[in-house]
Amino acid sequence: MADVARKRRPYAARVPMAERREQLLDATLRIIDRDGYDGVSIDAIAKEAGVTRPVVYGAFESLGPLLMALLERQQQRALMQLFGALPQDLGEGKPADLIRQAGPALHQMLLDDPVTWRAILQSATHAPEAVRERVEADREQVRHFVEQLVVGTVGRRADAEVLSHAVIAVLERFGQLVIADPERFTAERLTDAVAALLGRAPRRVT
Repeated sequence: MADVARKRRPYAARVPMAERREQLLDATLRIIDRDGYDGVSIDAIAKEAGVTRPVVYGAFESLGPLLMALLERQQQRALMQLFGALPQDLGEGKPADLIRQAGPALHQMLLDDPVTWRAILQSATHAPEAVRERVEADREQVRHFVEQLVVGTVGRRADAEVLSHAVIAVLERFGQLVIADPERFTAERLTDAVAALLGRAPRRVT
């Protein structure tokens, strides 16, 4: 009988909408982690989640809102982890002290949640403009926090704004190295290298 022999179309069981959205966000994150933003599409998300396109559109009206929801979720997780790893106040200490205190915690933070951090640390060049703007806004929030830490450690002897940009660039690159090869780029190795560079804070030229 043809009706019996015909292969049935996969059917996505009904689940609560909140659970469905989380399922789709998880699927999207796996795609970004594996293929980058270039690999993200409604079709790819549906296939990864084992559902049909209408199921995806039933949870998110388009790819843009889905990516924004994912970014919101992952950035909240990441910022909580990051601010938990960074010291809140060192007083008038040395920049090297900041690195030695924060380095091991940051290293462990990356190893504890590599999927989140790989997605954040890779380029969002091919993501929708709204997503790129959100990534940059969150990056600036972290940079401002780092700037305040720099002021707390070196006072006004150096340009804290410029140094904070340098710190963020170093953290991002080191994060990529750690996730790619954690056994080679250990917390001790990276911490010692950065502490050596920042052992003496530059004095502002007047």
